[in-house]
Amino acid sequence: MSPVVVVGAGLGGLAATVRLAAAGRDVTLVEAGDVPGGCCGSASLDGYRFDTGPSVLTMPQVLADVFAAAGHDMESLLPLRRLDPYYRLRFHDGSHLDMVAGREAMAERVRELCGAAEADRYLRFRTRLGELFAAEWHDFIDRDVTRLRSLLRPLALARLASLGGLRRLDRLVGAHLTDPRLIRAHTFQALYVGLSPRQALGIYAVIAHMDTVGGVFFPADGGMHAIPLALADVARKAGAHIRYGTRAVRVETGHDGVRAVRLDTGERLPARHVVVACDLPGAHQGLLPPEAGDWRLRRPRFSPSCLVMHFGLDRRLADQAHHTLHFGRDGDSGFSALRAGRPQPDPSLLVTYPESDSSAAPEGHATLTVLEPTANLRGDGDWTRLTPYLSERLLGRLADLGYGDLSQAPRLTFDPPAWAGLGHSAGTPFALDHRLTQTAWFRPAGAAGRVPGLHFAGMHTAPGVGVPPVLISGRLAAERILRTPR
Repeated sequence: MSPVVVVGAGLGGLAATVRLAAAGRDVTLVEAGDVPGGCCGSASLDGYRFDTGPSVLTMPQVLADVFAAAGHDMESLLPLRRLDPYYRLRFHDGSHLDMVAGREAMAERVRELCGAAEADRYLRFRTRLGELFAAEWHDFIDRDVTRLRSLLRPLALARLASLGGLRRLDRLVGAHLTDPRLIRAHTFQALYVGLSPRQALGIYAVIAHMDTVGGVFFPADGGMHAIPLALADVARKAGAHIRYGTRAVRVETGHDGVRAVRLDTGERLPARHVVVACDLPGAHQGLLPPEAGDWRLRRPRFSPSCLVMHFGLDRRLADQAHHTLHFGRDGDSGFSALRAGRPQPDPSLLVTYPESDSSAAPEGHATLTVLEPTANLRGDGDWTRLTPYLSERLLGRLADLGYGDLSQAPRLTFDPPAWAGLGHSAGTPFALDHRLTQTAWFRPAGAAGRVPGLHFAGMHTAPGVGVPPVLISGRLAAERILRTPR
């Protein structure tokens, strides 16, 4: 049997491991950290537990499919609950909009905020989002685009173009909606792919569909870190060997492709297939052989980073949504500042309040996480100065927004240097941005063309950033291996 080594126990590596082990392959998963999770991590302080990675889970069926591949029902191992509302959007004029489940219920919220005519426009736009999603999902997102011919689908591309998917996102949304607040509610997701709505293509309107139509979910217990813990458990039950606290230092190759993975312990793990599911630009700095180089990474363009502050609260908050987005006054100036490597003058903030997670805080207490987008380390910012400045400004902003004085609360702070210390190239946990030249086939390939048996998974490969795309990347890597004769 051809042995497989997977490097990195993030969601992509775990998804590949589960599927390979369930198919009967001899799989060893190597993880430098002490626990699974990768970007979907966890940290503790003074009795509080914080999710240090993604807080938004959409498309739960993609996750359920990983469990099902190993014969497990996700609901019995990792029950999820649908958030209500998905988001609470607060605008600078004092108004707010709750994104809720149900077509008519959401239209009524829009009607109350923006009027009947805009509600009618919203319903038509919601239909268009569904059409875009249907046109993209099977042909471009849930598909292996390692080879260029995978994109040569004239009818599918023509359908995308007819729906506005190849226009700029701001123009696509602005052609259907007129209220600036509602437009921002359906374009802020561009930051997830590292771009402003003026840069992002209309195809990324599908993120708004995933969020605002498909819904946002959260594990019923244990927070987002419960996801990799559950996947690792399923992988072990399927027969995978998991090595924590062990770093892969070199993928060894021969004339016929992959031969082995060398570990920092000095051990050599023979392998005919390797899935590298860690930070890909970093992997090219020593882990991977020179012949694995990908021209797509010669001039990588990275997404902005973020400053994240986790607070332990000695109280619970009244009428606080799980996710609240506080919009800054001018989104365009904020994106311009990020591109120039400067602090945003009036940033939008994402506040996460996981009240339902009983593991997050002692009884009667709670946690609060605040994310502010920032430049990454490719700029010339002095973060020894910027981090204290941004932290103090953020504390003041939170007090003004009604969260009280949090300056004395237990807190953990992650800034771009901290993200770099965790292994994220350019100090950003959002990988490469999704400009056209870093999308689909133009994104780093899922397999090394000149090294048979070498595969890649994670957010640096297609489909890209986000929990569902990363899980899909792991599935695609596993499928390529399973198609290869043993």
